Amino acid sequence: MSEFEFLRNVTVGQYLPTNSPVHRLDPRTKLLLALLVVLAATSTTSPLATLLLLGVLGGVTGVAQLDARYVLRGLLPVAPFLLFLMVMQLLFQGRFSLCSTVWYEWHFVRVTPCLLELVLLGALRLLLFLFVLSLLTLTTTAAYLLHGIEQLLGPLQRIGLPVHEFALANIIALRFVPTIAEELERVAKAQVSRGGEFGGEPWYRPDRVARARLPLLVPLFVNTLRRAEELVVAMQARSYLGAQGRSRFVELRLRPADWGALLLGGALLLLVWRLA
Repeated sequence: MSEFEFLRNVTVGQYLPTNSPVHRLDPRTKLLLALLVVLAATSTTSPLATLLLLGVLGGVTGVAQLDARYVLRGLLPVAPFLLFLMVMQLLFQGRFSLCSTVWYEWHFVRVTPCLLELVLLGALRLLLFLFVLSLLTLTTTAAYLLHGIEQLLGPLQRIGLPVHEFALANIIALRFVPTIAEELERVAKAQVSRGGEFGGEPWYRPDRVARARLPLLVPLFVNTLRRAEELVVAMQARSYLGAQGRSRFVELRLRPADWGALLLGGALLLLVWRLA
């Protein structure tokens, strides 16, 4: 039954307390650093620069005293989706490549060096975005992430935007990721105990794979909606009314380590732009 243990491969939404220097940073600092890394990855077309960013995230994983194997295992769930995107790019995007060198051409399939570089860059970017999100949630509790997002977006309240509600919705969505994985694990084991089979269909027949996964998806959505309804009832029972009249128990303050981390993040962004 180990192949149905989905929760062990989910790192987004999990929190591992190690009391490392990364954990002790202000949540606003970590949010801004994550934004800088994403901005650097999306503003460069160099796979080398993207690999540099991945290497920096690997170094941050070591400083945060996290098991690198556990963090990398969280990238496994996106592997089928990533492979699908790469195949679609190779099949249908080659015709739009401006490269003069063509390595292989057959009907509408056209493989060029520029296309392969683009496919590699897209795969590295997707892995980097998931890596950043995993590190952010592994080193920061949901409550502190909520406070960080709310204070960073606080000026937008002056134009009437519901900042607190927006931050809360995002944190609940992140927190539901491991919950949904746990629920999927329970449903899969329950179906297997009743004689269900989900892993025998070939990967090149997505129609059969989708049909085999249907007995999992329907109860999963039903149970997820039930949990969401229970969450709403619990919040109403505690007289939750949004940000109106709420005070803050946690006061965030930037320390010298936060300013130093932000300076390093800015220097990394400039270096990536230089490599691009």
